[in-house]
Amino acid sequence: MTRQAITKLAAGDIIAPRTLMTMNGRQLPVPDSARLQHIQFRRFAGCPICNLHLRSFVTGAAAIDAAGVDEIVVFHSTKEELLKYENDLPFAVIPDPAKELYREFGVESAARAIASPRVWLTIPRAMGGTIWGALRGRNPMAPHNPTGGPLGLPADFLVAPGGRIVAVHYGTHAYDQWSVDELLAHATAALTTL
Repeated sequence: MTRQAITKLAAGDIIAPRTLMTMNGRQLPVPDSARLQHIQFRRFAGCPICNLHLRSFVTGAAAIDAAGVDEIVVFHSTKEELLKYENDLPFAVIPDPAKELYREFGVESAARAIASPRVWLTIPRAMGGTIWGALRGRNPMAPHNPTGGPLGLPADFLVAPGGRIVAVHYGTHAYDQWSVDELLAHATAALTTL
């Protein structure tokens, strides 16, 4: 079996308009007509590493909104899995179990997602948060056999009204993504050129 080449997107590329369906059944136009959109691709619903990262975005949600950015989080999970594991996120959460958006945006899966030594220090901290939350009844334990597999890589896209990608980052391991501060810096730079 031959592996298809992944086409990665770059700043300056234009994404086609579309309407995404959130896990709650809300239609979400992409791109937005007036605001920047941060589309972040995560791994699977209940992923301890993803949830560790997303907690920082929950904490920074007011600053992100004040910067004129709408947050969109894509998982390669089903709607039912997302409602079970991610229903407390204050962002638009998109199920993509067939990985159609992942392919379109050039987001890969690879063993280096969790094999990289750069992620190893994060795993105990992420698992500790998941276990502690499960013991307190706040969240279920991570799934043993997640939809789409456990080897997804993260990616970040900042999309301007009109669909132009103004900044992009493809992660090299499972915890390689923009921080809230990096997103805000990209948003500030983008707003000066719009």
